[in-house]
Amino acid sequence: MTALLTAASRAATALEAARDHLLALQSPEGWWKGELRTNVTMDAEDLLLREFLGVRTAAETAGAARWIRSQQQAGGGWANFHDGPADLSTTVEAYTALRLAGDPPSAPHLRAAAALVRDLGGVESTRVFTRIWLAMFGQWRWEDLPVIPPEIVFLPPWCPLNVYDWACWARQTIVPLTIVTAHRPVRPLPFGLAELRTGRPARRGPRTGWDAAFAALDHVLHRYERRPLAGLRRAALRRAAEWVVARQEADGSWGGIQPPWVYSLIALRLSGYDVSHPVMRRGLAGLDRFTIREDGSRRLEACQSPVWDTALAVIALLDAGLPRDHPALDRAGEWLLREEIRGPGDWAVRRPGLTPGGWAFEFDNDGYPDVDDTAEVILALGRWGRPAARDAVRRGLRWTAGMASRDGGFAAFDADNTRALCLRLPFCDFGAVIDPPSADVTAHVVEALAAEGLARSPVVRRAVTWLLRAQEPGGSWFGRWGANHVYGTGAVLPALAAAGVPPAAPCVRRAVAWLEAHQHPGGGWGEDMRSYRDPAWIGRGEPTASQTAWALIGLLAAGERGPSVERGVAWLAGTQRPDGTWDEPHYTGTGFPGDFFINYHLYRLVFPVSALGRYLRAGKGGTP
Repeated sequence: MTALLTAASRAATALEAARDHLLALQSPEGWWKGELRTNVTMDAEDLLLREFLGVRTAAETAGAARWIRSQQQAGGGWANFHDGPADLSTTVEAYTALRLAGDPPSAPHLRAAAALVRDLGGVESTRVFTRIWLAMFGQWRWEDLPVIPPEIVFLPPWCPLNVYDWACWARQTIVPLTIVTAHRPVRPLPFGLAELRTGRPARRGPRTGWDAAFAALDHVLHRYERRPLAGLRRAALRRAAEWVVARQEADGSWGGIQPPWVYSLIALRLSGYDVSHPVMRRGLAGLDRFTIREDGSRRLEACQSPVWDTALAVIALLDAGLPRDHPALDRAGEWLLREEIRGPGDWAVRRPGLTPGGWAFEFDNDGYPDVDDTAEVILALGRWGRPAARDAVRRGLRWTAGMASRDGGFAAFDADNTRALCLRLPFCDFGAVIDPPSADVTAHVVEALAAEGLARSPVVRRAVTWLLRAQEPGGSWFGRWGANHVYGTGAVLPALAAAGVPPAAPCVRRAVAWLEAHQHPGGGWGEDMRSYRDPAWIGRGEPTASQTAWALIGLLAAGERGPSVERGVAWLAGTQRPDGTWDEPHYTGTGFPGDFFINYHLYRLVFPVSALGRYLRAGKGGTP
């Protein structure tokens, strides 16, 4: 008994410090926002964008170059996540940016980078997007790139490979790229990149089936590119530019994310928009809001997550026992209500009769509310419990339920965005380009709807059935937006509990067994990003605060109170910093599984607060 009291006392002390730290991070307006760190392609492509537009300054260049240099690994390359392997395309882009900044190829750090690039296959083996950047600066032949014809903007939504067959982040990137690749611009650099070439073609496997068919189609499109139908091409370019302009957000971004932002600015410049045009001015000015300046360096966030972070912070503080009428929660709730999106977006192409009412991830992304954020905001506002939130919650519930895919699952941005044919296209060699239902998003929806009394509704029953079908043979669930099976399993177990699935159910027992089997001897949990490509890494990696909290949240929801939970809580209490938060250099957020990863700086705080709060509440006989 004394040991249990001591453990609870340590957990309570850790929770109090973490709660206070989290409260201190709230903005006066009511929101929370942690840094969203990715990799140096953001900074390299920012310099290349500015070079292309003719607006690059010495100060911007020096700050970005300092940051890029600071992230180089001992072996000469740049990785896509902390302690990850060097990535060829990221290294090529970083190298090119440093050459642009004036670093000579004879410098030791660039010699090491060039040698690594050649060892990994040279620029010949980089992804298509990297070779598009190189082509824009005369370092690759446009003729050797896959064709992305702008005429695709005329394909109706029912036609295969129309722009709405791609996920929202992909379509917002592809449409401006059709303009870029149609114009085939070249802005020569004052240097070459011969030192990054091997002189050998990239090794690509034999093409069969759809791959062979699309390779043949690409050959036909290359012939068409030499003499496109002039009238049709002009109309397509005009339509594509109008499509791009119509989707610029209030903060100047496109989709609130970096890839469509930079390509849209380039595409519009090629379409005749001068950098002084209001659309271009807003776009360039908006990048400053995503820029972090620190110790003479300059780095860009690929995206910002204030709505997501604020919803998670509200839930965490309520888990920590903060009164619902606390001023911090009132400010946050009122801010979240102001962020509701009541207008249409691309999601309406698949759900034209659905009434809007959701939330996006960012400050300004009114065209793309997402199901995951909306579910978490519903949970946060519902638990906040203010009468002022009821109408917004009701609208959010209706919109979220209406975004179910035909199979009963939920994806992030669109319903039924599952046409796998898109994955076969020659230029789709990087990142997820479709948005199928995922276990983590579906679980968050189930939890949100169940919290509002809809546990027995048909939409929740179908979603639970989807989740049961999606369980892996080993008992875990794949995590689409977080790393990886620890995230998926930690999300699904609370959802099943909220939906009324008993702790003794075989699916729950298998999930609990999986989590317990993958706990580190020291008590924490961790899963490396390599688990997305190499099954040997599933459930394995350095323990982190966020992943340990996810596992604890799942175990507590499953009714567990035994040694695994106690050891996990002890690990959190024992690794907490004096200021109340945790160190977490490892990335635990996922942009594109296997390709693009995120370190959400607030994850290391909000999830441990939730886990510790639920642990202490369960110890007092409450519901975790």
